[in-house]
Amino acid sequence: MATTDFIAAVELGSSHIAAVAGQKHRDGSIRVLAYAKEDASKFMNKGVIYNIEKAAQALTSVVNKLEEQLGSSVAKMYVGIGGQSLRTVKNVIVRTLSEDEDIVSQALVDRLFDENRESPIKDMDILDVAPQEYQIDNTSSVDPVGVAGRQITGKYLNIVARSSLRKNLEHSFQLAKVNIADVFISPLALAHAVLSENEMRAGCALVDLGAQTTTVSVYKNNILRYLCVLPLGGDNITRDITSLKLEDDEAEQLKLHYGDALYEEAEGDIPVLLQSEDGRSFKLSELNDLVGARAEEIMSNVWNQIRLSCFDDKLLAGVFFTGGGCNLKNLDKVFYKLSGEDKVKTCRGVRSFSIQGFEDVLLKDGEANTLLGLLALGRENCCLQEVEPEPVPVPEPPKPKPHEETVVPHEEKPKTEPVHVAEEKPEEDEPRKKNEKLRENGQKKGGSVWRTRISSLFNFDNDDSNTMDD
Repeated sequence: MATTDFIAAVELGSSHIAAVAGQKHRDGSIRVLAYAKEDASKFMNKGVIYNIEKAAQALTSVVNKLEEQLGSSVAKMYVGIGGQSLRTVKNVIVRTLSEDEDIVSQALVDRLFDENRESPIKDMDILDVAPQEYQIDNTSSVDPVGVAGRQITGKYLNIVARSSLRKNLEHSFQLAKVNIADVFISPLALAHAVLSENEMRAGCALVDLGAQTTTVSVYKNNILRYLCVLPLGGDNITRDITSLKLEDDEAEQLKLHYGDALYEEAEGDIPVLLQSEDGRSFKLSELNDLVGARAEEIMSNVWNQIRLSCFDDKLLAGVFFTGGGCNLKNLDKVFYKLSGEDKVKTCRGVRSFSIQGFEDVLLKDGEANTLLGLLALGRENCCLQEVEPEPVPVPEPPKPKPHEETVVPHEEKPKTEPVHVAEEKPEEDEPRKKNEKLRENGQKKGGSVWRTRISSLFNFDNDDSNTMDD
């Protein structure tokens, strides 16, 4: 049976493009109805589309797979946007209140927000804004409306990205003839899927380990404080393993099964040997030396970004790892070794709501957390609704009002004009000819004079009336 009520979302990641459709229940849980996935390595690089035509083909493919599973057409989709150029930039707007306005109004706050949104940033677009605090004179407030003062300072955190990031995304959807219901910032959607309000209020850092990028987000008092995307990910580890003369696919499988970011061999132990597909043997320690070195580099950059946020000492809830790269063994221990942060957790599944359906596909490995977060943010029905045309009513002729003459359209009333005698010559000539004929007959047949005179009385011509006088 076809499903006509669902929400559809799509995520364009560095390694794959994935789409999902599902229904949200009143208790906040989500039932997944359809899922599709396509390889994105041929048109995506570090989360950015560089081949629009191939991206459109992949979009068409995943939409067709969703429609086949749903039995209905997809009218629009919610989209997540991310990528290497995504980051946050601070901005400050200062205004002095007029003498007539010594209390901060909502209109003033809106004007400050709009002015910040219109701030020019070279080669960058402001995708979203996270207001921080407002300072009125010497008082700080998150909600400044109604506070009295002489000067207000608005502090904003603008989420920006290269102009081409969103432009290429929208162009790909247009080429694929897929409508966009709304565009969400992928790291924000992920945070609402795996973090609780208490954790974001207490202060935490969320690290999304992807294939080609690693995103670091910092929260405090339920407000985004910092966001940065590093051009490092799990593919860097895979490429390092290929230096052992292995193909990419084989290196990826070895990383997933034997990779250990903190591998150590005890002295005197017999070295563990691994065998490649072509029959060659190499030590497990050689593999993990490569894995550990690259993992340490990534974690060093992550910790450096957290320190740059200036909230590294305010993260009472700790640091959370998620994404496909979080499955690397002992990755959290490497981070603790570098940062000294003992509150490190790994989120392999969403925590803010429950998921039903497709348990065998949507594994709890952190890879689909962003996609499910986008699905949870959707609100509108994404099914294509067939609207039947409404019948056009035939207008009825207006009824005449009482005591009102009915006017017939396109007809003119007859004009009552006097008829000129000169225009009726054919009718008037007839009695004259008869009288003349009678007179002639009277003269010829010898008719009486009285008969002639009586017949002349019917003559209306002035000339014939003179006959009476003769």
